[in-house]
Amino acid sequence: MKKERHIHPSDLRALASLATDATLGITDLVEAMHGSVLRGTSKQPRERTSGLTGLIYDAVRGVTRIAGNGIDTVLARLVPFFEERSSSPEREAVLAALNGVLGDYMADSGNVLAIRMALRKESHALLLEREHLRGAFPQAGGRLLILVHGLCMNDLQWQRQGHEHGAALARDLGYTPLYLHYNSGMHISTNGRELAALLQTLVQQWPYPLEEVSLLCHSLGGLVARSACHYAAQEQLSWLPMLRKLVFLGTPHHGAPLERVGNWVHTVLEATRYAAPFSRLGKIRSAGITDLRHGNLLDEDWKGRDRFARTDDLPQPVPLPEGVDCYALAVMLSKNGGEFSERVLGDGLVPLDSALGRHADPARCLAIPPERQWIGLGMGHLELLGSAEAYAQMRRWLARD
Repeated sequence: MKKERHIHPSDLRALASLATDATLGITDLVEAMHGSVLRGTSKQPRERTSGLTGLIYDAVRGVTRIAGNGIDTVLARLVPFFEERSSSPEREAVLAALNGVLGDYMADSGNVLAIRMALRKESHALLLEREHLRGAFPQAGGRLLILVHGLCMNDLQWQRQGHEHGAALARDLGYTPLYLHYNSGMHISTNGRELAALLQTLVQQWPYPLEEVSLLCHSLGGLVARSACHYAAQEQLSWLPMLRKLVFLGTPHHGAPLERVGNWVHTVLEATRYAAPFSRLGKIRSAGITDLRHGNLLDEDWKGRDRFARTDDLPQPVPLPEGVDCYALAVMLSKNGGEFSERVLGDGLVPLDSALGRHADPARCLAIPPERQWIGLGMGHLELLGSAEAYAQMRRWLARD
């Protein structure tokens, strides 16, 4: 067994590339700020300077690119001499957070740290071929449980306070848990399409008679799962009729207020002449984060649009999949409830109505039956992952139904 390593040799090239891009971005920001000062009362945008000042900024960019290319060339030659080792949980957590914030940019730029979607077991990607799956699960049954993590997280972070929902459901109800690992900074619909295709391959290659597929989703993962169900129905994929249960843990079905606040701050900065250059810092946040503003699930919700623009347009309504038992678990920070706690605080990230799929517009209301809703008090968003009370409720639901 190879020893775990916090930093892999190949990470250095990827981090150096990000550092080069960050330096170029800061140079652009400083020049834009300089230009806004020089512009004075003029209404014409002047993000690039001219004359000697412009030459200096261009020189800084040129030196940065040369240095970045030189470092990349040197590291490319050194990397083969170092042994790659297993990734430590700390490295996995950092990569998950980095992908959550910059994942779409990293994927588009070909950065090797961009996570590729896979189903994993004990942090190792599974090859979705019949014999490999038989070797990985020699005593598995026909009840599959797919666990889908949330934004900036990974498949190892289901383990919390000595408890892990997937392992517990395997022990108590005979499920075979598989853990999705994906780039949470990508658009939700992009991940949804990819998950739909991945599950299709899984059910086709599963080496045992398959009875059911169920999904257990935390936070953003619930939106990815709903998007996958939509595209599976659209493409008539065979795994969807096998889906029996869909469990949401703190899923922001109708969006999260923090992203809406971030969009508002970005808009205010952009409208202010001297602060406008700093608004580009708000554009660092990933597509996965901006999709959380209102809970975008489909390509049509973002294609051809400026995802940073201030708008009250809501995404297309997407109903829950037909014939699937859906459950919603939500928590509140307050132990006493109350309208402010429900509508504003929620679990610290997701308001209660959003987590339960409730909406004033009947077309957007998910209409999850009250007997399939559970509300915990005095807990935060991440505490759902280790809550004994939440697990007991899930176990009762899944065992009964």
